[in-house]
Amino acid sequence: MARRAKVAARRKPAKPSPPKVAKGELATLLDFVRYAVSRFSEARLTFAHGTTDPVAEAAFLVCEALHLHPDQFEAFASARVTAWEAGRILDLIGQRVTTGKPAAYLVNKIYMRGLPFYVDERVIVPRSFIGELLEKHFGGEDDDSVDLLDPPAVQRVLDLCTGSGCLAILAARHFPLAKIDAVDISRDALDVAARNVNDHGLADRIALHRGDLFGPLGGKRYDLIISNPPYVDAEGMASLPRECRAEPKLAFDGGADGLDVVRRILQDAPAHLTPQGGLLCEIGRGRERLEDACPHLPLLWLDTEDSEGEVLWVAAADLA
Repeated sequence: MARRAKVAARRKPAKPSPPKVAKGELATLLDFVRYAVSRFSEARLTFAHGTTDPVAEAAFLVCEALHLHPDQFEAFASARVTAWEAGRILDLIGQRVTTGKPAAYLVNKIYMRGLPFYVDERVIVPRSFIGELLEKHFGGEDDDSVDLLDPPAVQRVLDLCTGSGCLAILAARHFPLAKIDAVDISRDALDVAARNVNDHGLADRIALHRGDLFGPLGGKRYDLIISNPPYVDAEGMASLPRECRAEPKLAFDGGADGLDVVRRILQDAPAHLTPQGGLLCEIGRGRERLEDACPHLPLLWLDTEDSEGEVLWVAAADLA
């Protein structure tokens, strides 16, 4: 009896079962979003993979289950779903709660600037601010923005640490005359990038290279270098939420202060930029540390709708 009691004491408490949903209790898309938000909030999930709150994530999963673009949610919010569709939606909600995986991995899709991209566990879920900045500061129509380069003048673009290839693809669409090289050290990531490049019909304009930063490029020079490199510091790596721990560690780890890769990019970029070119690099929350390390480098910090001081621009002339 005592032995059985000890064994029982070591057992982990059973996880509570998800609430039963009776047929007809949830009818419309909006009903399922409300239900998902309740489950997500109860499970204390983290939202950092293309959506920033439980409502947006719930709407994303509901739309994916129904093969709808996220922009179509409002038009169909009050539409009823079939029993089969309801089962699919509830299954995705359940997977999100029980596995803790990013929603993008559950449906193998993420949207950036309205475009769909394939993703799986071989790549980090893309959520860079650079896509917005390409539209805003490179021939954009925003009167308050600073035009950094004229799109027709951009003939060659380099995307370092390309991951799923999404930024290279956005660059190809924004700079219609440019050829793009995209580099990653991960063979798995490049396999995903190749799929996305082919899906978007850009295999003739985007070349993928495996290697460490500028290593596989020889002496090539570019009008624009973009990069969303690993930039999480040691403290941040130790406290990554469950969702982020499902992603490749290589895509996050930026060393003790988060700037190991960023420093190498700044150091080697001058040898790969044309005289009128420049570097656009996302570094997360490392602005103060970088400015302390490079006090004489004239960095221009570019803000987006959801970020402040997390992406830098520096001209080739200033780097040199």
